[in-house]
Amino acid sequence: MSDSEQPQQPIDLAFTRKGGADGTIAEPTFSGALSFMRRRYSKDVAQADVAVVGIPFDLATTGRPGSRYGPRGVRLGSSMIAWDAVYGWSFDPLAVLDVVDFGDIAVDYGSPIEVVGNIEAQFAAIHAQDTATLMLGGDHFCTYPVLRSLAKQLGQPLSLIHFDAHSDTWPARDGQVDHGTMFWRAVQEGIVDPVRSVQLGIRTNNADTLGFTVMDAGEVDALPAGEIAARVRAIVGDNPTYLTFDIDALDPAFAPGTGTPVPGGLSSAKALAILRGLAGVDVRSADVVEVAPAYDSGDVTSLVAATIALHCLAIMADAKRAGLGTKA
Repeated sequence: MSDSEQPQQPIDLAFTRKGGADGTIAEPTFSGALSFMRRRYSKDVAQADVAVVGIPFDLATTGRPGSRYGPRGVRLGSSMIAWDAVYGWSFDPLAVLDVVDFGDIAVDYGSPIEVVGNIEAQFAAIHAQDTATLMLGGDHFCTYPVLRSLAKQLGQPLSLIHFDAHSDTWPARDGQVDHGTMFWRAVQEGIVDPVRSVQLGIRTNNADTLGFTVMDAGEVDALPAGEIAARVRAIVGDNPTYLTFDIDALDPAFAPGTGTPVPGGLSSAKALAILRGLAGVDVRSADVVEVAPAYDSGDVTSLVAATIALHCLAIMADAKRAGLGTKA
């Protein structure tokens, strides 16, 4: 075979791949267009099972800003793991789910009060097509309008699996845009059922749990990952579920690139083991938020965030294989 007849190594798969649930295809980690897991970029999600959507917004942060660069950072991190099927699962989720990278949505930074309706409307257009979303934040307030969109589309309250150092259930003033208040809002509006929801890794003070089951960082550290996951599955049951992972749930040793780091958090290994134990949960959409690359070291936060996001896809793929979830 001549040199001209040699098959070319895949490159720029974000634009050149045909799409569909075509599995993992290796592309050089050091080159090519950056999409999440080298998936095809597309604004057409009608046939997709999951759309990866970035929200580059961080005006609700109370700590260090910079998570507006999170979606870009997570896509960069994913380039380091896109050559291989996700470790720890018995199948390739990208051979089960048709996943497209929608790119980022537009947010008007000059009108922060209007951001909720703006984000909700853009996600509603995706959810209305029975397409799940994997949102890349952005600060954690971004989860709130996504939850509103999904709960309205499903017509019922969602269970919430919430990994975080903070409860994010502090009361909010009318019109307040704050990344520590959005789950208080979600409970008040009836879009999240706290009795069938759980928070993991919490290590800041808030006496009012609003009815959430709280497994703080000490409890998560003390218990085996399988036992934690079993408790979570028992709490959410068969209810449609949203999984949100604030990267500061991890100890700063594993994820320094975030705006409000809190010592004493989860290890990346423990978090990933818990996520693997959530196979069977009816996760309808998910997110990874609060990645702030400016404070990162060697892209380790972006890398673990991308790995967590891929595990979220694996949970959704497992649900599809079981006949649950979107477009099952």
